[in-house]
Amino acid sequence: MMFPSAPAPGKASGPVLRDIHLPPEPSWWPPAPGWWMLAALVLMTLLGVVIASVMRRRRRMRIAAIVAEVDTFVAMHGNHAVQLAGQLHQLLRRAARHIDPRATHLRGDAWQACLATVPVPADVLHQLHSLDDAMYRPAAAFDARLAAAATRQWLLTALERGHVRTRPVSRKPQAESSRA
Repeated sequence: MMFPSAPAPGKASGPVLRDIHLPPEPSWWPPAPGWWMLAALVLMTLLGVVIASVMRRRRRMRIAAIVAEVDTFVAMHGNHAVQLAGQLHQLLRRAARHIDPRATHLRGDAWQACLATVPVPADVLHQLHSLDDAMYRPAAAFDARLAAAATRQWLLTALERGHVRTRPVSRKPQAESSRA
């Protein structure tokens, strides 16, 4: 029987092995599913913020347009108390329709109660009630500046608190030629 001979000096015994090779680094693409979900969540949040800001901006513009109608009426009918009171009264009725659908037909105490559903100071309500007197009694004491300010304040309070929905203004003020 033969025994293997001892390796010669300087020669390695057994097969020659190469050094350990590590696997390649993972690729950054495609990302793991968690990163996809995070990206979708970030995009949905950004989209929601953009939509909310656009809606808020449109609402502010509509509120400004509705309140600007008061200034338009004052400019058109500033010297004619009856016409100014009528226009402000119509504007209030259009806005109050969103609080109570019957607001266009309410009279007297029922109309005053409808106006009182919007939390404004008592002096504002008093000025709004004076519009009825100014429309039907031309000789009644009527302060156009105070009535316009009261109408503006009631509209702003109602619009900002959501009592009245904002819509684009559909009715145009009457032309100056329709004045009597």
